[in-house]
Amino acid sequence: MTLADTRAGIAAVYDELAVRLGVPFDSGAIVKRLGPPLESELANWLPPEAVPAAADLYRQIYPELGVPVHTAMAGAYDAIEAVRAAGGRVIVVTGKNLRDAIGTVKRLGFPVDEVVGSLFGAGKGSALARFGAAAYVGDHVGDIEAARAGGALSVTVATGPYTAGELRDHGADVALTDLTDFAAWFAGWRTQAELG
Repeated sequence: MTLADTRAGIAAVYDELAVRLGVPFDSGAIVKRLGPPLESELANWLPPEAVPAAADLYRQIYPELGVPVHTAMAGAYDAIEAVRAAGGRVIVVTGKNLRDAIGTVKRLGFPVDEVVGSLFGAGKGSALARFGAAAYVGDHVGDIEAARAGGALSVTVATGPYTAGELRDHGADVALTDLTDFAAWFAGWRTQAELG
């Protein structure tokens, strides 16, 4: 949950999936640990052989029940504008599948340059390197791994399952409370880069 608050949408999809599959998913617990791939979460609730079909069904339901209730995180639009006003590009690299990631970006009107989906942790590194990302902003320890793998500065926000202290302890270069702190941090970072 860096740019978009997807908790209500994801909970709604899991609640519907519970009805259709007859499995007592705890959507409240699930949305407190967002980040890893869908299949990893489903493996907590289903036998291995049932995970692929459940993931397919989840992805069928998501555009109708999940995307429409997504909201922007506080400071998201200002953070994007700060980067764009400085001549930078905003690339979304996410674990969400590409269709639903693009659907979320469009629904919320985020003016981003590119969207890359279905990557997690260090697996995001190749996309970050390909775009020449100077910094990668995320809310999960997997995003710290992504930044490292992509040769980018790890900027984290404590809007996911980790506190700012925990993100620092995991090696984040920068740990912000949320994106409302990003524009000021970014301006200072750019100034330091220009002076350095």
